[in-house]
Amino acid sequence: MTRGEGACLICGEPIVYFEKAKKMKCEFCGGEFESHASCAEGHFVCDECHEKEGVEAIMEFCRSTDLRNPIRIMQEIMENPYIYMHGPEHHIMVGAALITAFKNCGGEIDFEEALEEMKYRGSQYPGGSCGLWGACGAAVSTGMYMSIITKANPLTVKSWQQCNQLTSKALAAIAELGGPRCCKRNTFTAVKEAVAFTEENFGIKMELPEKILCTFSEENKQCKKKSCPYHMG
Repeated sequence: MTRGEGACLICGEPIVYFEKAKKMKCEFCGGEFESHASCAEGHFVCDECHEKEGVEAIMEFCRSTDLRNPIRIMQEIMENPYIYMHGPEHHIMVGAALITAFKNCGGEIDFEEALEEMKYRGSQYPGGSCGLWGACGAAVSTGMYMSIITKANPLTVKSWQQCNQLTSKALAAIAELGGPRCCKRNTFTAVKEAVAFTEENFGIKMELPEKILCTFSEENKQCKKKSCPYHMG
C-alpha cells in the first residue's frame, strides 16, 4: 500500500463511483462486498483492509499522548503513512482524538473502554457516506464521541439530544464549505465544532491551534485550494 493523490492502493489510478452498488472482490482479503466504488482499473479494497493499519496507528498514538489539542492529535496521526488522504479510518480518528483530548483536559471517563468503543463504532460507518448517504463520517464521529462520553443510548433523554445536536452542528459546518469531499478538511471542521460544544455543555476546554493549516493539499487532486479555510497558500 502506498499513499498517493486520493488514488487506488493497488495501482494508483483514480477512484470512480457508481450510481448503483456492484459486487466487488477485495484485492487484499478476497472477500466479496457490495460497493459503489473501485479504481479506474477495477481494483477494490474493502473498508476493513483500507483502514486496518491506520486504525492501529490511531489507537497507539491516542494511548501514548498527553496532548490536549485534538487537532494536533489528528495532525500527528495523519503523518503516519497508513493514514491515507481519504478513507474510513477518519471516522474513527475524529472521535478518538476528541476522547483523548477530553481525558487529557480533565474529563472523567474510562479512557481505554471509551477508546475501544470508538474504534468499534467508527469502524461500522462506511467510507463514501458523505456523498452516498448525505452524512459525512467525520460529523457522525463527533456524535459517537458525545454518545460515548455521556453514555447515551436510544432511550436516554439529555444525552440523546446532545449527541444528535453535535452531529448536526458538525454536519452543517462541513456542508457549508461545499464539496467535493476532503477527509482532512471535514475532520478539522468537525472537531472545531465538537471542541466548542464540549466547552459549552461540560466546561471542559480543549486546546485548538490559532490557525489550522493543512499540509496534505498535494495529495488531494480535488483540493479546493484557496477556497478551503485550511489551505496553506
